[in-house]
Amino acid sequence: MPLRPCSGSSATSGGCAPVHRKPQFNGVPEAGEGLGERRNVSVPRAGGSGRGTPVSPYYRLAMTAAGKHHASRPAGRGGGRRLERAGIRDVAAAAGVSITTVSDALNGKGRLPDTTRRHVREVADRLGYRPSAAARTLRTGRSGLIGLTVTTYGDEPFTFTEFPYFAEMARAATSAALARGYALVILPATSRHDVWSNVALDGTVVVDPSDHDPVVAELSRQGIPVVSDGRPQGDCPVHAWVDNDHEAAVLGILDHLSEAGARRIGLLTGTSTDTYTRLSTTAYLGWCERVGQEPVYEAYPAHDPCAGAVAADRLLARPDRPDAVYGLFDPNGTDLLAAARRYGLRVPEDLLLVCCSESNVYAATEPPVTTLSLKPARIGTSVVQLLIDAIEGVPSAQPVQQVMPTDLIVRTSSQRRPPRTTVSPPRSSGRG
Repeated sequence: MPLRPCSGSSATSGGCAPVHRKPQFNGVPEAGEGLGERRNVSVPRAGGSGRGTPVSPYYRLAMTAAGKHHASRPAGRGGGRRLERAGIRDVAAAAGVSITTVSDALNGKGRLPDTTRRHVREVADRLGYRPSAAARTLRTGRSGLIGLTVTTYGDEPFTFTEFPYFAEMARAATSAALARGYALVILPATSRHDVWSNVALDGTVVVDPSDHDPVVAELSRQGIPVVSDGRPQGDCPVHAWVDNDHEAAVLGILDHLSEAGARRIGLLTGTSTDTYTRLSTTAYLGWCERVGQEPVYEAYPAHDPCAGAVAADRLLARPDRPDAVYGLFDPNGTDLLAAARRYGLRVPEDLLLVCCSESNVYAATEPPVTTLSLKPARIGTSVVQLLIDAIEGVPSAQPVQQVMPTDLIVRTSSQRRPPRTTVSPPRSSGRG
């Protein structure tokens, strides 16, 4: 598996971005109206003589909606006309509905026929209408932005999206957020620049927060909901969490290796104290005590990829070298294969291997390596659903503490081949 986060980071206060006051029109702004969406429109006179009764404002807008959309195009090469954005009034006039109907249709609210919603959306797309984010913030008190951060290794040069687990989790979280009208913003736990104060967040997903995590504490102080990917430790004020049953996953792997013939199973683990590392290591030590095996393990700082290769080498160089190894982190599979080759060990005949990873590369190694999948796409989708429910005050139909199943993908590296039996062909009688 890719790295999972732990403790040791802080973040500055996440304030709201400055919002400009919305221009007033006839005293009260219309619902859904965006900034800069009102323009002066000349009032045509009846008869074309410049005299007569002024046309009603609504009829005037209906008459000019298409003209405004046409006028929003550049005037041509050398032209100085400014690009104008279609407003919600333009959409309402062109669609022949009220502004409230446009707002409900585009925001998925109200009791409207599906045909009306489709019609309004088609008109909005044709006119190039885009709701103003600033106007929505003023109207709803929400920015439509949710954060995602990893507080582990906050002081280290750690790009978590380079690891398959986090990349898959972030992709699923992004899709789940967009499906409910939100955008996902990936933020560093710490930064030389105060990026947190420049983003007005409605809520944040924190991956594996530590006990008394400073990021979670600050977000909670500001009243920003937090949902964690990973079971929080101690008194960590998260609204909800989603995690795997790491103890059960490790015990299942150890039993699988024992059934394949392993008699001394080793572990590659991390030096961090995050939930994933702590629970997995504790499960291994408890299993060793139960079956009467002396623990054989090496720990290293998991954010350092070079340290993983060194730890794999140390583990296979021990005088009590294991005949099977489970690696908690994503690079451990390739690190152990390389170390086994250096020591002349055959996989799986001399050494059985399993690692936790979401990468497909292990299906093509020689031999293919058995991997444990933590199902990050399911977790990413679930944490975002729980977070948006908390933001919108929607009672969740799901429990706020969810345990996701894991999946052991068994390949050649953890299956000891049965001894080959040589059968001699029957001898001929020797007669010609």
